[in-house]
Order: sequence, then C-alpha cells, then structure tokens
Amino acid sequence: MNNMAEIMSTAHATNFPTAVVTGGSRGIGGAIAKALARDGFQVFLTYVSRPDEAKNVVDDITAAGGRAKAFALNVSDSSAVADFFGREIKDRVNLAVLVNNAGITRDGFLVRMKDEDFDGVLAVNLRGAFACTREAAKIMSRNRAGRIVNISSVVGQMGNAGQVNYASAKAALLGLTKACAKELASRNVTVNAVAPGFIETDMTAALSGESRESYTAIIPLKRMGTPQDVAEAVAFLVSDKASYITGQILAVNGGMYC
Repeated sequence: MNNMAEIMSTAHATNFPTAVVTGGSRGIGGAIAKALARDGFQVFLTYVSRPDEAKNVVDDITAAGGRAKAFALNVSDSSAVADFFGREIKDRVNLAVLVNNAGITRDGFLVRMKDEDFDGVLAVNLRGAFACTREAAKIMSRNRAGRIVNISSVVGQMGNAGQVNYASAKAALLGLTKACAKELASRNVTVNAVAPGFIETDMTAALSGESRESYTAIIPLKRMGTPQDVAEAVAFLVSDKASYITGQILAVNGGMYC
C-alpha cells in the first residue's frame, strides 16, 4: 500500500459530501475534522505519525454519529498524494472540501539553519498543500463545485525570529491561495486561507512561561486562541454562507496584526 494505510474506517459513502483534512490527527487539524463531521461531512483525515491520535479523532467522530476515516499520508510525497486521491477519492466519494492543514516546524536562527531544515518545512507546508490542491482541483473542477481552505499562520504575515523556513512557507501559502482562487473561480471552486495567531497546541505548549506572557501581551484579546476557534472559521468558509468569498485570508488571531 506504499506509505498509505487506512485505520479505523467506516464504509465509503459514495454520495456523502466528503472533506479531506490533512494533518487531522490532533490540534487544529483534529478540531477541524470534528467540526466538519458535526456539520454533516464525511471526513477523511490524514496523518504521518501517531496513528493512535488519528484513531482517537475517528472514534470521537463516529461516537457522535459522524463518518470518518484516517489514512497515513506524507503530503510532501507527490506520488503518494496522487495515489491517495486516485485510490480513495476519485469516483469513489463526493469530494466537497479540502483543508490543507498538514505542517511541521524545524525552528532555528537564519545563520544556523541547514538547507534540509528549510527545504523540509517547505516540502510539507507548501509543496504538500500544492500537491493536494492540484489533485483536488481536478476532481472539483469536473464537478463544478468545491471548497479549499489553506491553513496559513500569523507568522506568514508578520514573520518571526527563528522561523525563517516556517514563515516563508506560510507566506507563500497565501500567494498559492490567491492564485488558485483566480484559476478555479470559473469552476465554482472557492479557495481561501485561515491565518491562526497563537493557538493552544502542542507547538505552543513548549513555550516557556515568559514567552507565553510576552506573546499574550501583544494580543488585544489577551489570550491565546483555541483549536476550536480556528475550526469554526474553517467551517464557515466551507459552508453555503461563504459561497461568495474566495481568495481571502481570514485572520484568527485575537486582533494580533502585523
């Protein structure tokens, strides 16, 4: 099965509107998967490691009466992405939504950053989104309907010391969003991005108390956001209420602007 393995699946529902959420096993991705399942989508979530966490998300969704499947998928591998969409999506389900959430960090200061750390982050965070969008666009264009949401970051809008690679990838994702929105609009496919600020996730949990205080101090709402805050923004953008919105960046950052 190459590098793709399915875990804890329910039966394919061919005509059920399906949402693919990359990096959906925990944190923001897990919250997005659950929110979309709540709103009536069959959810296909992907993960690279930690299959137990992916299973937990699937179990939570199915326990609530929803439909979900989890697949091991490295989005930086374009061949694996094409295989996934060809094997599990095309002509098998009604692909309605793609959320490009998969991402990694390899932080370090510019002068010490290795090429592989820069390239590795761009491979997952940017090229992975490109590869998934390319495959989804083929299907959605044929169906003349679809919603694509890219998860960027406030770091891509304002930069951040020690994250040259991550900021570059998340900034480029905004350009990808706007270009794809223009290309796919004639096919009734919208493409938007959500740019979270500092959100309570595993990544921010590693911050020291002093760092957390310094970040919170520059957020007008004086708190970090939650994965659910981001998930609700995504749920809005893929809903009928957002049918006339495309090429936009929705900042979910508590008022923290660049």
